[in-house]
Amino acid sequence: MKTSHRRAATTGALAVSAVLLAAGTASAHVSVNPEAAEQGGYATVNFKVPNERDDASTIKLEVSLPTDHPLTSVMPQPVPGWDVKVTKSKLDEPIESHGEQIDEAVSKITWSGGKIEPGQFQQFPVSMGQLPEDADQLVLKSLQTYDNKEVVRWIEEPEEGAEEPESPAPVLKLTPAAEGGHGADAGNAKNGEDDTATENAAASSDGDSDSTDTTARVLGVAGIVVGVAGVAFGVLAGRRRSA
Repeated sequence: MKTSHRRAATTGALAVSAVLLAAGTASAHVSVNPEAAEQGGYATVNFKVPNERDDASTIKLEVSLPTDHPLTSVMPQPVPGWDVKVTKSKLDEPIESHGEQIDEAVSKITWSGGKIEPGQFQQFPVSMGQLPEDADQLVLKSLQTYDNKEVVRWIEEPEEGAEEPESPAPVLKLTPAAEGGHGADAGNAKNGEDDTATENAAASSDGDSDSTDTTARVLGVAGIVVGVAGVAFGVLAGRRRSA
């Protein structure tokens, strides 16, 4: 009886350990933050790279950008201790961006020269755009290289409704752009017009006030001059009468 209890306890412990190990493996992979961005816009995407090994350090990350939805602007942010290389490739068909014909686009970004120690992670920020308007996601396949020459290929594309693959690729979800953007601009323009009208009215009022003040001052000075002249005339007239 005791033996059966021990076997059951051992089996349960092994099952729990297997679940925890699987969960840890599934969650500790190269990912992107934020996980979603608006279609047709620009976004700063952080590639989060955890070190999954206890006896090796990550020394290189390679991220491939999709060529079927080329991005016209890709700018990595400098990461202290790491060198970055941006690779461009010719496009099968040129695309137009801001009135210009683009015949090449960034196809890969490589970080190297640094080190992610065991138990640590590193983020690699990239500003990218213009994000496609005709896609609901960007699959950003990545290769993680360790100093023991091991290469982990995060290239499996997750499928909706299916279990997460063993080595999933980072995926940036693309959502429809928020509505009302132009309306907001129009509202701001309207507010600007109202503010301008208010400022003009205030300036006109200030101008009228200044004109009124100036007139009052001139009249006041003229009154003082007339008063002084009257006093002087009275004094002279008195002297003449006395003489």
